[in-house]
Amino acid sequence: MSELRWNPLLGEWVITATHRQDRTFLPPKDFCPLCPTRPGGPPTEIAREDFDVVVFDNRFPSLQADPPAPAVNGTELTPVAPAAGACEVVVYTPRHEGSLRDASLGRLRRLIAVWSDRTTQLAHRPGVEYVFIFENKGEVIGVTLAHPHGQIYAYPFVPPVVAREVAQGEAHRSKTGGCLWCDVREQERADDRRVIFEAAGWTATVPFFARWPYEVHLMPGRHVGFLSELGAHERDGLALTMKAVLAKYDRLFGFSLPYVMAIHQAPVGTDASDAYHLHFEFYPPNRTESKLKYLAGSETGAGAFINDTLPEETASKLRSLEPMTAEAVRAER
Repeated sequence: MSELRWNPLLGEWVITATHRQDRTFLPPKDFCPLCPTRPGGPPTEIAREDFDVVVFDNRFPSLQADPPAPAVNGTELTPVAPAAGACEVVVYTPRHEGSLRDASLGRLRRLIAVWSDRTTQLAHRPGVEYVFIFENKGEVIGVTLAHPHGQIYAYPFVPPVVAREVAQGEAHRSKTGGCLWCDVREQERADDRRVIFEAAGWTATVPFFARWPYEVHLMPGRHVGFLSELGAHERDGLALTMKAVLAKYDRLFGFSLPYVMAIHQAPVGTDASDAYHLHFEFYPPNRTESKLKYLAGSETGAGAFINDTLPEETASKLRSLEPMTAEAVRAER
């Protein structure tokens, strides 16, 4: 059962998806559903012995193309709606071990092309208002499958965080005539203390307003709203910047750092790209090698984040770690 329930206190939809309680949870390597199907082995989600990048429908989706009717009747105050949309899984590699950080630049460029294509295809489905690409990495984040993969959700609404960003972008445009993200990027570059990497028009920073200790944002220099608007040179720059940031993350504490990666594109079917700017956000939960940043009372109950570190100091640590240049990234194996 899955449905949308309206929260009138916050003015946002909540997705109820009870069938997800039964989804696969950290299976042993020999029974991983995201590995290729091997001769004599158990069947997996990918019925072939090898692949490059694979996309398929999530077996336990929160949103469905043909959703069931809601289990309860809504009211004028708290309406309900079918959980229409799509949930897809993107498997980065046939290898069970490793992470996106291990991907070659060529594989990263192909993955970016897949993300772009799936965004375009899903955006054309009736009722889809936002396409969200993300990755949950690491058991502390809550992943249920260890194989390197990400996900794509096609929502029938603009999710709250993006809706707030759109509103802020439009307000900034009305006030200044400029793009909020372009202006933030230029301010970060002018200050320079929080910039950790740049390549081919992309800038990676620990933002001035970071909520997580080692939060990093990636922004293209050219004003675009969607991945599909990026040219070949910009996709190369994105691949270089992603690989550099992920390498720095893994060298920070000497282990493969968990994180959430969120790709923020403009809403579907709007002209929001005029006031909205494509960007990536990474949120690692670690504040030290052995301590995590938890979302406790202030964050969860009030929505007010408390950062235990200074962005200038965490940025300095990340900046000092290899790789520091695009040439160094290309030289990595």
